Amino acid sequence: MNDAHWHLVVNHLPIIFPMAALIVLATGLVSKSEAVKRTAYLLFVIGALTSAAAMATGEGAEEVVENLNGVSENYIETHEEAAETFALMSYILGVLSIIGLWANFQKKSFSKWVSIAVALFALVVLFFAKATGTTGGEIRHSEIRANAPAVGIEKHQEHEHE
Repeated sequence: MNDAHWHLVVNHLPIIFPMAALIVLATGLVSKSEAVKRTAYLLFVIGALTSAAAMATGEGAEEVVENLNGVSENYIETHEEAAETFALMSYILGVLSIIGLWANFQKKSFSKWVSIAVALFALVVLFFAKATGTTGGEIRHSEIRANAPAVGIEKHQEHEHE
């Protein structure tokens, strides 16, 4: 496996973990289950760690793909900038989750507010996750770029009129 392959293996995890963790956290908040909330916090921390793995493999992936046909340095740079912001947000979410774990285990009076703050910040993180995932996909998937021709739509519409 080359560096680009490793990046593809790990780069979806920082997006998936916060999505799953947010669902788990919402379930914990609704059910008032402290164990479920703790599970969510741990998933957020794992998500932050996978962000570090994705960042660590990104440079090597860039080296592999930057000279391929159809790959623009502009797409790579845009993705890199989005990934840096997303990673930072993921790390912050991981730290907030560690605080949430601590507050939960210590039965602090403000632990419920920490869980709500973590949930709200997770939504912010997911906004940046979407941007990072999209800009990463645009590097090799021209069909998702904003200026991509709508060939499939035109063919579908032609077929409907026959």
